[in-house]
Amino acid sequence: MTPLSPAYDTKIAWRYSARTIEHKVENKTALQKELGWPMEPKVPVVCLPAGMSDELGGALLKELLPGLLSMSLELLVLGKGNAAYGELFTELARERGHRIAIIPNEDDNLRKMLAASDIAFFLADPDSMPELTSCLQYGVVPIAPACKALNDYNPVQETGNAFLAPDETSWLLFASLVRALETFKFPFDWRTIQRHGMETMGGTKEENEG
Repeated sequence: MTPLSPAYDTKIAWRYSARTIEHKVENKTALQKELGWPMEPKVPVVCLPAGMSDELGGALLKELLPGLLSMSLELLVLGKGNAAYGELFTELARERGHRIAIIPNEDDNLRKMLAASDIAFFLADPDSMPELTSCLQYGVVPIAPACKALNDYNPVQETGNAFLAPDETSWLLFASLVRALETFKFPFDWRTIQRHGMETMGGTKEENEG
């Protein structure tokens, strides 16, 4: 993906910065409309920004899928990674076309996916993944195993830019997802987390101030 701030990205429906993060939701409803989904701004959109493979946590994904599919969320999967997982998500998208979509692995589509997403789900250590920087830059809140690049959200101190699991187990990652979805219900708190990510890795001070 070409490095670019959402404040200047002409490929997304509505440009925004950390200061104007409330406009990010316009990109969600725009992509929902493009996919033929109901325009539901309050439904959390979760993305798999690196696609999926065994190395990216495929075994954990299979354990997590029943729980994921039972939750009120929409799932966007970047179309890259292992072919077997591509077939899995193609079948799921066919069965649940209003909740799961595969996003073509092209730069413009990736930008639109990130601009529309609320949460990025990483099932393996994301420290070396370029997708992590892009997610933070676009105000997408990561859920991931504990790693050096991210700080776990602390609701008391209002610090952190992610929801981290202390270990790479399906139970702990699912618990982090539940914690994130509960926090998502509180827009002020959620935007605070988004701003933390954008301000730490998402461009210049001028961009963040809009």
